Amino acid sequence: MSLRSPLDLRLYLVTDAPERCRYGLLETVKRAVQGGVTVVQYRREHADHETMLQEARPLREYLRSVGIPFIVNNEVELARELDADGVHVGQGDMPAAEVRRRVGEKMRIGLSVSNESEMRAVDPAVVDYVGCGPVFSTATKPDAAPAVGVEGWAALSALSPLPLVAIGGINVERARAIRAAGRCDGVAVVSAICAAEDPADAAEQLLSTQI
Repeated sequence: MSLRSPLDLRLYLVTDAPERCRYGLLETVKRAVQGGVTVVQYRREHADHETMLQEARPLREYLRSVGIPFIVNNEVELARELDADGVHVGQGDMPAAEVRRRVGEKMRIGLSVSNESEMRAVDPAVVDYVGCGPVFSTATKPDAAPAVGVEGWAALSALSPLPLVAIGGINVERARAIRAAGRCDGVAVVSAICAAEDPADAAEQLLSTQI
């Protein structure tokens, strides 16, 4: 029996670099949470461990105070040090089975999937949810796999043995199309909230796309 309760994946915020968050990292996340974000993933590329720790610790403390799950992208040791609720890894990162060995049974693990073979290889005994995409091309992750499109995403999502979120270039209009195309437990966004003039309103609009 799993020790991990399911995540509410309806609106999954992946943070951008602080300088690309309209109100800075923490304040942008606070406003997004006010708008209804249900999960926050801290993602930071090209930064050292101490920088990430200084940025992520207040984020972790705030999210814990309001009961929103805090996920760390890729950095397993950072996730452990911060007692994160989860860690998310890609296909080129540490294998999910090794992540599970390091973090134990209580921490959630998310895995990025972009094609059928990767989806069929997902082990539900190890992984808790899947990030599926990119559905559309995105400037926030230049090394992402080719975009699969709405139809490709729908085909992949039908194969998922786990809850899944769509990710990659998603805005309100695209979120609505994705949700209408098939099974969708949630959408993950970066700039649609982080760069928004009003992150709370942006989150509310994205949540309104639920079928």
